[in-house]
Amino acid sequence: MSSIKDVAKAAGVSTATVSRVLSGTDYVSKEVTEKVEAAVKELNYRPNRAARSLRTQKSNIVGLVVADIHNPFFSLIGRIVQDVAFENGYNVFLCNTDEDPKKEEAYLKIMRDENASGIIIAPTHQTTQSVENIINLGIPTVLIDRQVENAELDGVFIDNINAAKRLMEHCLQQGYHKIAAIIGGGSKTGKLRYRGMLDALNSHNKSFDKNKVKFIEAHIDDGYRATKELLQLNNQPDALIATNVLLGAGAIKALRELNIPIPEFGFACFDDSVWAPLVNPSVTVMAQPAIEIGRTAMEMLINRINNQNLSYREVILRAELIERESTNRLIISSPVAQRPFPINHGNSVL
Repeated sequence: MSSIKDVAKAAGVSTATVSRVLSGTDYVSKEVTEKVEAAVKELNYRPNRAARSLRTQKSNIVGLVVADIHNPFFSLIGRIVQDVAFENGYNVFLCNTDEDPKKEEAYLKIMRDENASGIIIAPTHQTTQSVENIINLGIPTVLIDRQVENAELDGVFIDNINAAKRLMEHCLQQGYHKIAAIIGGGSKTGKLRYRGMLDALNSHNKSFDKNKVKFIEAHIDDGYRATKELLQLNNQPDALIATNVLLGAGAIKALRELNIPIPEFGFACFDDSVWAPLVNPSVTVMAQPAIEIGRTAMEMLINRINNQNLSYREVILRAELIERESTNRLIISSPVAQRPFPINHGNSVL
């Protein structure tokens, strides 16, 4: 691989002159510029991006750090962030933390070493140390999805407590009385949604049966296993809420495998997905405005990069309750019997 020294030798100039030609930061005569460009082409030289950004103290890289790009919510945010970034001359460096603070720390160090111009991040754990690690980088940063109290950072979020309260209210109004929940326990978002559901129950003089609430990892397999466990309870729930779409996908898999009748058994989850309106019955969701979150976050980051003296802003967006068949108990022609739902395991029924 050719180096800048090889280019300088071939062009008969100093490495400093080659650097000036490549960066365009200083005047170089047309004759010398043509010699350097010819040498670069002949040697197929590619400038070291990291070294160049160290000299200029700025790169065209922005980091997008999320929990899991398999989650359609983060996938859609990532797509929109990339579109807006490209339109403005930036490249996106995508990182998955898997809710692991050590991975998050490692990726943030990479952002620092790459002289990233900015970062959009859904932080893993909202501890003081975690926030300090982000702020101490001195890189313009926008938080998404997970709010951090008293952090001097820009952010784009939804009102998770209110959204979860509205979803629970909907299920209660549809006549479900023994509602269970599977909650992503690895982030503050899940805990806020749990609070919202509690608020709705309290307003109806109800409470969660502690056996019907599971704080688990936000993966499809975990949602699948937790749903099966909930349906094995002696005092079975009559509805289930999942706090993200991956848990929801796992829950649907379990409910179908066990032949649980929906909407006699109610089901709803956070985040709309391509499968939610297509399955039969279609699934009620609390849809987050992922496109708006991604666009707003990237535009906010660009503004922060260009003017770091701006006042910090939080943008709170509203989620949309999309009512579908999975919670429409009114379509059941006969009264729902107060009995356990039969659970099919192969050829046996429990």
